[in-house]
Amino acid sequence: MDEPTKKLFPINLSKKEKISATISLVWIIAIGYLTWWNGLSNLGSDKSFRWDEWFWFGIVPATMPYFFYFIWTKND
Repeated sequence: MDEPTKKLFPINLSKKEKISATISLVWIIAIGYLTWWNGLSNLGSDKSFRWDEWFWFGIVPATMPYFFYFIWTKND
């Protein structure tokens, strides 16, 4: 890893942790896109972004595994 990247991300993550974080971010972005597209294709007059749908279907499912991991791992 080069020097600017080390300053931006000072934590060394394992390959498994990097994959998990990437999957979570891709999930959040994909659900955000689908929520945005669903709002645009809505037949009604409300074309706004549905923040509640994005939160409950994007943010919550992507972060819950991390909460469970921190709860159930042993503190050494």
